[in-house]
Amino acid sequence: MYSEYTQSALEILRHPSLTMHWYIIPILLVLIYIISKEMHDGNYMALAGGVALWGMDLFNETWNSMVCFISGYAPVWGTPMGVGDTSFLILIGYNVEISMMFLMMGIASCLMLPKDRKAKILGINNRIFYAIILTTLAVIIECFLNFSGLLTWEWPFWQRKVPWLIWLIGYLPFFATAFYVHDRPNLKSAIKCDAAILGFDAILLIVCGFAGWL
Repeated sequence: MYSEYTQSALEILRHPSLTMHWYIIPILLVLIYIISKEMHDGNYMALAGGVALWGMDLFNETWNSMVCFISGYAPVWGTPMGVGDTSFLILIGYNVEISMMFLMMGIASCLMLPKDRKAKILGINNRIFYAIILTTLAVIIECFLNFSGLLTWEWPFWQRKVPWLIWLIGYLPFFATAFYVHDRPNLKSAIKCDAAILGFDAILLIVCGFAGWL
């Protein structure tokens, strides 16, 4: 039986007539501005890294939806109705605001990287340093969102008292992949990486869609 939080999220899942708000339009325009600005400045590798991070999150959001519908209880993380209302709930724990946020975060994180891949910060390779710092900050924010009720965690293995799992699964692979794609020798290679990530996401979404797990 689905939990109370899950049932509330299911009521608005992909029902824009129940959730849509005007504020999503200016946020979308901000995202378009960011992408346009980076394209104008020639920061295509940062954009490719941002897309990689976004695609990695989409994979996580998809298996999170699978957990919900296969278990018949709850997703690992959810975005219930009535708390931090969304304009559009795409998947059971994935709304349009989260989606745009991850793309922005991916681009921003890649723009932070020094041009010298081997440069060190406090004796640590800068890529590793930023991956650790940004992952830790993201988990802290995620824990605050859970504390505030915007994100619900109903499985015992995914709680604020065991943040290391969120750290390892939820964010570290995101930044590691984004930086890997950003550091490809050329844009063509980066695009191939993005295509592989998004292609896998698409296949998984199609399979889950036919199985009724979305």
